[in-house]
Amino acid sequence: FGEPGTIYVYFTYGCHFMINVVTEPEGEAAAVLIRAIEPLSGVDTLMARRGTQNVRSLANGPGKLTKALDIDRNLNGESLQSNVIYIADAPPLAHAQIGISTRVGISKSAELPWRFFIRENAFVSSGKPSV
Repeated sequence: FGEPGTIYVYFTYGCHFMINVVTEPEGEAAAVLIRAIEPLSGVDTLMARRGTQNVRSLANGPGKLTKALDIDRNLNGESLQSNVIYIADAPPLAHAQIGISTRVGISKSAELPWRFFIRENAFVSSGKPSV
């Protein structure tokens, strides 16, 4: 793991890339998996990459997200401070708009409430909590 803001991309299940952002000081294993996005621009390109016309399902899961955005290991180690990738600021959310659940699709530490999402958002990943 690199310094905070470093992109960490790995391949899982033999078919999907996952994108994480490192959150703690260099050397500490701590990163956030980006599970979904709400597409605001470039939707036609995302649809072509995913082979679907359903906007809600373009990037509502970590594997779908990386396919739609054409993310692979070439992005691994890139910094959010670079001009290659960034996460845009968004308006603040009220505390009541933020949902919390246990982790999705894993068995280790599945009971931990480490999944955060925007309640009532149609673009949130549909994975069911592991516990």
